[in-house]
Amino acid sequence: MTSGIEIVLSVRNICKSFGAKRILTDCSMDVKRGEMKVLIGPSGAGKSTFLHSINCLVPPDSGDILLEGRPLDRSNKKALCAFRMQVGMIFQDFNLFDHLSARENVAIALRKVRGMGRDAAAHRADEELARVGLARQAALYPAQLSGGQKQRVAIARALAMDPKVILLDEPTSALDPELVGEVLSVIRDLAADGMTMIMATHQMDFARALASEILFMEKGRIIERGTPEALLADGSGTRTRDFCTRLLDMGAQAGHD
Repeated sequence: MTSGIEIVLSVRNICKSFGAKRILTDCSMDVKRGEMKVLIGPSGAGKSTFLHSINCLVPPDSGDILLEGRPLDRSNKKALCAFRMQVGMIFQDFNLFDHLSARENVAIALRKVRGMGRDAAAHRADEELARVGLARQAALYPAQLSGGQKQRVAIARALAMDPKVILLDEPTSALDPELVGEVLSVIRDLAADGMTMIMATHQMDFARALASEILFMEKGRIIERGTPEALLADGSGTRTRDFCTRLLDMGAQAGHD
């Protein structure tokens, strides 16, 4: 049995419906400090909704969320705000403010939420932008940045809040193929530094290399979970391996078109 202090985030029996349509059914996971959990599965499996439910951007209908053993009271706005400061979120489409520079996009939450002074927030923003390789782009606006650079600004913004966990919702899906690598490189560095992460992705080579555990979702349920070695091994016969093989075949076919 893992000691409670080692488990940073516990998600228990999360359910979510939109009208009569059930999107998530009894989705649970424990995330230990420094782990990377990877969610995979077909489109519409519920991966994004699950991540958004963990951060209560999509409020779950039922289930419990615990950060370092403390249950989240979702009805308490102050507690929810404190929780979101510690559980960062990276979206598919960056969610940057177009009228703010990269530096200001990172600094604004430090000023508005953390109450930091303007100079201190700008200094911290510059530190985090340098961490993701954007020291020279701090004064540029989103319209002047590539998709990969925008996503790295979004990662810097999350890091500036000193989160205990980062949730990444298919962070490369909106990027041109040649820009995917620069974002995955930043995430790889975060994993090496011990950042705790939950990531939905279709980047299977990346998942195989870095995931502590893969969770395969289908029709709103987690139907398989295990290490990459166990789920993706030749002859394993898992649903996860079948799915990944089809993805790789589709990628190879696209490469020949």
